[in-house]
Amino acid sequence: MTPYWMSRTNLLLGENAISLLQSKKILLVGLGGVGGICAEMLVRAGIGNITIIDNDKVDASNINRQLIALHSTIEYPKTHLWQQRLLDINPDLQIEIHQLFIDKLWTQAFLIPDKFDYVIDCIDTLTPKVFLLQHCYRLKIPIVSSMGAGGKIKPDAVRISDISATYECDLAKYVRKKLRKEKIYSGIKVVFSPESIIEGSLLVTEKAKPKKSIIGTISYMPAIFGCMLASVVIRDLLGISVD
Repeated sequence: MTPYWMSRTNLLLGENAISLLQSKKILLVGLGGVGGICAEMLVRAGIGNITIIDNDKVDASNINRQLIALHSTIEYPKTHLWQQRLLDINPDLQIEIHQLFIDKLWTQAFLIPDKFDYVIDCIDTLTPKVFLLQHCYRLKIPIVSSMGAGGKIKPDAVRISDISATYECDLAKYVRKKLRKEKIYSGIKVVFSPESIIEGSLLVTEKAKPKKSIIGTISYMPAIFGCMLASVVIRDLLGISVD
């Protein structure tokens, strides 16, 4: 029986689709502006089992774009805040949280075949991002990845494509370069924007560790990326063409 709070989704997709989504297990890594909204859209759509991973606490600079970032939540761990919020959306949700920065060894041990139906990469640090992508690719675990949402303001430019078809995105360029060293040229779905980064929006600073820079953002762009990632996962799981 579909819960009443999902009645509108039921009207659109039907009870069988909702039952299918409730049975699926999702791994989402990175709970920033993109990953947070993606997690919420997945749970509101009916995903019944989700594992979320992030190492950050809320910073005041997150307030311009992250749903759980409020003056009252500064310095709180993002995973715990998201766990509370997602359970408030669906009290029956099966949720597992990991407050950590993933590395190669942890990813290899944790992410094994048939553990998850779909993986979503919202990591903004290059090395763990690329390893997660190549690990899923080799294990044939479905994965979709977010490229760079920062420095951009045009929502109509955001698109879904294969990593091999990305352009005018610095993060995608670096990801492609590292994947090529592993003999991976295509076969990974991504959300990206070919819009040129707005001049002056990138700041190189030591304060961004483990990253090397901070990039300007606007409220709606990470949310658009997150919604598009969620749409890829939902449609793939339901067998609805993403093209």
